[in-house]
Amino acid sequence: CALVMMKQDEEGQEFIERIEKRLHALSYHMRSYFWIDFQQLNDINRYKTEEYSHTAVNKFNVIPDSIPEWVFDFMPTRGGYFVGNVSPARMDFRWFALGNCVAILSSLASHEQACAIMDLIEGRWEELVGEMPMKICYPAIENHEWRIVTGCDPKNTRWSYHNGGSWPVLLWMVTAASIKTGRPQIARRAIDIAESRLGKDGWPEYYDGKLGRYIGKQARKNQTWSIAGYLVAKMMLEDPSNLGMISLEQDKQMKHVFKRCSSWTC
Repeated sequence: CALVMMKQDEEGQEFIERIEKRLHALSYHMRSYFWIDFQQLNDINRYKTEEYSHTAVNKFNVIPDSIPEWVFDFMPTRGGYFVGNVSPARMDFRWFALGNCVAILSSLASHEQACAIMDLIEGRWEELVGEMPMKICYPAIENHEWRIVTGCDPKNTRWSYHNGGSWPVLLWMVTAASIKTGRPQIARRAIDIAESRLGKDGWPEYYDGKLGRYIGKQARKNQTWSIAGYLVAKMMLEDPSNLGMISLEQDKQMKHVFKRCSSWTC
């Protein structure tokens, strides 16, 4: 976005060069240090702590014992995702749908990483999609911890609202990411699930439960963004070129992602 706003003149060129240099550094940092897959998880599990100097493998002094147990069972052999950062040496290993979909759409994720994110969604379909696309994060924070992390918002009990709730508005992002990675069948499957319930349930804001089976206990009905998320997903699936409206310049050059693949079904 910064590159698009710059003037194409001598003064602008100086800043364009600075932006490109910074983008390269930031992309490398994110793709290297905030990415986790089976191999990376295996490596972190064997990290030594309190390493120093430029030769340190464990650059952020991540303590292996800080890795939650659920990650080892959740991580498929194929697939991966970007994790969050809470503080120095402390990573948030939860899956966040919004950040990972945006990483694909903005090309922050490399092609291999984008494909791995979609592999993860397919491999952990029940946990991340279930009966209503899509979990805003996984897994839910339980016991007393959710009160501390979420500000004690009563809607944020486990598997509800921002604590593992399922949000129909995320449907368009999953669809866009599916199209960009050439896997429209994932979008079609998610849309089919949404279509079976959204209208009948009155287009609620979010859903509760580990599988998203229940309408959110404080979810408002007839939510514009739930309706819009479904409509945008349908429009993109019917005409993949619509993806260009939410893509940056470097994405528009990847024309192959707009073509219908052999597995395309609408």
